[in-house]
Amino acid sequence: MVGVTATADPRSAIDAVWRIESARLIAGLARMTRDVGLAEELAQDALVAALEQWPESGVPRNPGAWLMTTAKRRAVDTFRRNERYERKLGEIGREQEFEEEPDFTAGLDDHIEDDLLRLVFTACHPVLSTEARVALTLKMIGGLQTHEIARAFLAKETAIAQRIVRAKKTLGDAKVPFEVPEGADRVARLESVLEVIYLIFNEGYSATAGEDWMRPGLCEEALRLGRILAGLMPTEPEVHGLVALMEIQASRSAARIGPNGEPVLLMDQDRAKWDRLLIGRGLAALELAESLTNGAFGVYAAQAAIAACHARARTGEETDWGRIAVLYEGLGKLNPSPVIELNRAVALSMAFGPEAGLVVVDKLTSEPALKSYHLLPSVRGDFLAKLGRLDEARVEFERAAEMTGNDAERTLLLNRAAECAAGTDRG
Repeated sequence: MVGVTATADPRSAIDAVWRIESARLIAGLARMTRDVGLAEELAQDALVAALEQWPESGVPRNPGAWLMTTAKRRAVDTFRRNERYERKLGEIGREQEFEEEPDFTAGLDDHIEDDLLRLVFTACHPVLSTEARVALTLKMIGGLQTHEIARAFLAKETAIAQRIVRAKKTLGDAKVPFEVPEGADRVARLESVLEVIYLIFNEGYSATAGEDWMRPGLCEEALRLGRILAGLMPTEPEVHGLVALMEIQASRSAARIGPNGEPVLLMDQDRAKWDRLLIGRGLAALELAESLTNGAFGVYAAQAAIAACHARARTGEETDWGRIAVLYEGLGKLNPSPVIELNRAVALSMAFGPEAGLVVVDKLTSEPALKSYHLLPSVRGDFLAKLGRLDEARVEFERAAEMTGNDAERTLLLNRAAECAAGTDRG
């Protein structure tokens, strides 16, 4: 008799099991079938079976093994219906002995961590668009349902579903191998994986659209994915650098939103609300990243080092802005970007006064990449307000408000503009 666990709410238990086990389940199936799309369908079939059976039979003591065993059975049934039966049955059928009372523990195997890493690299393959990589990663590795991804990104569920279907078809058409790449290809592909995770985190940390300033669920999912990747690739410094960055940034979450959901900027935050546990984890991850490179910074570790400067300061006044400006200069050499230069301008203004920052920002006003970037006029408006040039500052804040897609941020910027008009801006 297969052991079961009674639960008052089987659906909640199934949702929890799916979130934990789905990535490993899909990864294991993808290794056997060599088809990520088919693996995801088989996993979904197993989930449907659980939804049908567990409310009556109870949750098995090893739910992951139950799902894997059920999915393997579905795989065998699938291959029986096509011309590849003999070859595929030999690959899959021998792994599963069908008995009246099967050994569900046998549904899991020793390849699972390697399989999971392969799945991460496959879902984040550069052959896919950025949007497709994000959606597929959240679906296959994060275990989110399509409607959850759509809600998180304020998109239509049908649009997300189509994006995922197209992504799986693209992987199949391109014959993307289910493997962890080696050599130079591994470096390039890892960059793609890290980019996807950080994009998910950033959308949660500073939502680009909608009413909410933050979407904590996406931050939490990105952190979970980053921690999983760090466990799978413990000798990759940039993986630990990204985890460090996300841990430290996430530590400020409770202080970034006011009582009415309004944004609270860094220098105005109550640092007593910063999560010291997350800061400690972030600093430890940063130290590990540095130890793996003898103190040299990669792009994510450099950003984590900047975040660490804020985390170590007990008050805003104690922040080592000069050090932050130097770190941004180094980051700009690693990854030349006008956005990084804009951030360096902020650090310079805090360290040496708003005029020093304005000199840098004024050089960026003709930068094509920042033409529709609302933070450029926002930062310029802040510098102008601090210099007492309130009419010019008001114009910049109003322009920034028109450019942002986030309602909470728009309100903040319009309030700054109104304060300038009244001659009372806090800058």
